Amino acid sequence: MSPRPYRLGKREEAIGQGRRRILDAAREQLRTADAYPGFTVDAVARRADVARATVYYQFGSKTGLLEAICDDLAEAGGMADLARVFTSSDPNAAIRGFITAFAGFWAADRVVMRRLRALAALDPDVGAVIAARDQRRREGLTVLAGRLPTDAGPAAQHAVQVLYALTSFESFDALAGPDGDIADALPLVTRLAEAFLGS
Repeated sequence: MSPRPYRLGKREEAIGQGRRRILDAAREQLRTADAYPGFTVDAVARRADVARATVYYQFGSKTGLLEAICDDLAEAGGMADLARVFTSSDPNAAIRGFITAFAGFWAADRVVMRRLRALAALDPDVGAVIAARDQRRREGLTVLAGRLPTDAGPAAQHAVQVLYALTSFESFDALAGPDGDIADALPLVTRLAEAFLGS
């Protein structure tokens, strides 16, 4: 019997561990004081103690690394549960679920989220990744707002604009305060959304 499948499994495990080490190093790099000028593939490779080529092998590009960081944060923040929100027959419950899902996402690593959002204004690579993610949030809200009754409450377009602002990291971050927990802002964001929608 060939030992090849066993060796392949060990290799996949090593690749997975290397990928995890690079992602952890990238998040640590974002937490440092010099994250703004210092977030480069070279800096992440040094922190992870791997060759620069290894980062490119694992992620393809700086953009690929940034996408993977966002995916990692989404997993940590429980965003997999977001799909269930869209199966709810109650549009208001679905919007509450959407808000709750994003509270968990933003709370996954507040410092890294804050740095990524700030870097988006300075670095086109980061900006493109964050803009694409924000666009997905807007598209999800467009679907949910389209389910609201048309004879009551704001027009769907206005509902999307307000809900998009309310579910942003910046809103949760500001409402939680500098020393608060992002989750502490969830009841207030939910009440503001419900008040606007006329629930």
